Amino acid sequence: QVQLVESGGGLVQPGGSLRLSCAASGSIFSIYTMGWYRQAPGKQRELVARISSDGRTKYYADSVKGRFTISRDNAKNTVLLQMNSLKPEDTAVYFCNFVPAVRDYWGQGTQVTVSS
Repeated sequence: QVQLVESGGGLVQPGGSLRLSCAASGSIFSIYTMGWYRQAPGKQRELVARISSDGRTKYYADSVKGRFTISRDNAKNTVLLQMNSLKPEDTAVYFCNFVPAVRDYWGQGTQVTVSS
């Protein structure tokens, strides 16, 4: 059984930064591609960044490229998302999951609100 727990969200002004963390339980974490997803009110959940099992290959959605950085520490079973230059349109609930996502592993997510 795998459990994914997100943390690090909050309220930040435009241009600010946040670092999200995803803690994973279970022994299979290190062999899978992981991703950060987000869901804004009234919109579908979207993948914003993913990272390969060895951390060498990363992908970013165009909307966050150059501002967000994904990383992972397999020894600690964690995935991080450093978010800089935040914009109001980044406001959403952020989730981590495998890529492709596994329905049963969606956690509660962490709310990110970008507002002045």
